[in-house]
Amino acid sequence: MHAIRAGLMAVCLVVTLCPPADAAPGPSRRKVMQARHAVRDRTRQLGTASARLAEAQSRLDDLAAGAERLVEAYNGELVHLERARRARDQAQARLALADAEVEKARAPVALLAAQGYSGLDMITPMLGMMTDIGDTDGFLHRASVLEQLSGEQGAVLDRMRDAQEVSAILRSAAADAYSEHEAVSERARQAKVAAEAAVAAQKRETRGLEAERVAWQRRVDAARTHANLLARQREAALAQARLSHGLLASGSLMGDVAANWALTQLGKPYVWAADGPDSFDCSGLTMRAWEQAGVGMDHWTGTQWTSGPHVPLDQLRRGDLLFFGYVTSDPSTIHHVGMYVGNGLMVHAPQTGDVVRVASMWRGDLVGATRPQ
Repeated sequence: MHAIRAGLMAVCLVVTLCPPADAAPGPSRRKVMQARHAVRDRTRQLGTASARLAEAQSRLDDLAAGAERLVEAYNGELVHLERARRARDQAQARLALADAEVEKARAPVALLAAQGYSGLDMITPMLGMMTDIGDTDGFLHRASVLEQLSGEQGAVLDRMRDAQEVSAILRSAAADAYSEHEAVSERARQAKVAAEAAVAAQKRETRGLEAERVAWQRRVDAARTHANLLARQREAALAQARLSHGLLASGSLMGDVAANWALTQLGKPYVWAADGPDSFDCSGLTMRAWEQAGVGMDHWTGTQWTSGPHVPLDQLRRGDLLFFGYVTSDPSTIHHVGMYVGNGLMVHAPQTGDVVRVASMWRGDLVGATRPQ
């Protein structure tokens, strides 16, 4: 019976000193898990949006390549168009010359026709020949004139017919060249419009999907930040609860308390000389963080540097303070302090215009580290 009573007392002591996780102050385990589930759900949505964007980008690349081919086809059509225009202009120029030739041929033909109609072109030379029967030389001369007039008349008529045939051919060539000009022009226009429309439509789709992907990325980042913040707050609350119950005996656990609390302040603005709760400067953040672990320090890098033993950089633990100076070998030049949180990272309040954030500890002005106690 005594043993049972002692066991019950031990259980009660454990329950008193180690309260259930969800009984501790800060976010509950359920809230942390819900936040992490939200991260996973939004990450899946981001993956879907990214896949759709990749497909759209692939289509855009294919269309862009096709558009390049269409543009080159358009350039070729422009060359054909220019050739057709030149052919039409040349045909029209030749046509004008042929028309002028026809006009030149029409005048003497019309004159001969008029003379023939009036009976003068043939009767006059013949009367002359009849009166010159006794005059051999006169007769032959007039016969020669008549023959020459007949030959010139035939030549003029031949030239006119040739010019008219050439004119008809050139008229047809000019019409064909003009038709080709119109057809080539229309094909070029349609090719250009089709290329531009296809690429523009796909660009619009791709831009929309990119905007969707960016929106989901922001949601994932926000959910992840919220989940991490809840987890850090929970860790800090549990560590603080253990500390308040006297269960923290080692410096490493105290450093965890300080580091976890500092990580719950991410995103708060840097304000010179501020020490919380809504804004911090560098030494104000580290002072308040170690205050959560029960260690008091001044709001000044000068005395925080001497708040505990200096620690080799290859032996750092979470919560250790990292100091930065203008001269790495001279601690009196220290101008900044951050807190080591593991994996070569620190949490710190950087400078005016910035916010509390996590960054690499490896800077050229790193002076050394201190473990407050």
